Amino acid sequence: MKFLQLSFIALFISHITLAQTANDTTAIKQLLEKESAAWRAGDIQAHASCWHIQPYSKILVSTPAGKTYDIPPALMIQPKADAMGKGGSSVNTNYLMSIHGDDAWVSHDEVSTAKDGTKTYSHEIRILEKIDNEWKLVGQSIHAYNPD
Repeated sequence: MKFLQLSFIALFISHITLAQTANDTTAIKQLLEKESAAWRAGDIQAHASCWHIQPYSKILVSTPAGKTYDIPPALMIQPKADAMGKGGSSVNTNYLMSIHGDDAWVSHDEVSTAKDGTKTYSHEIRILEKIDNEWKLVGQSIHAYNPD
């Protein structure tokens, strides 16, 4: 009987843990989609709401030509006027996540389509923290590439 009770408790706890991870996974995907759409729409306030800049925040971008840019994190919440709002759309796929309490890292692929139909491709790694019970981006690394 004790074995049955312990098995039930273990099953219940694992169900709660898996449900929380599923909720976090959904919330993180929604945040990343919101952040991408806000950038393309030029919605500075919505984009900034996706971020929580920390003293250790880092934004790294590499180009298909091999150049690397270390972007000041403050530009995620106060970007230059001409950097945002160029329209288009993006699709994120191949999400992989590691969620541990209030910290997470996510990798995904992104295909961005400009208003003129030009596509750009990137592999991205996003670092997130749960701040006041909401997931926020604290860092990212974007690696643009030319598909084969």
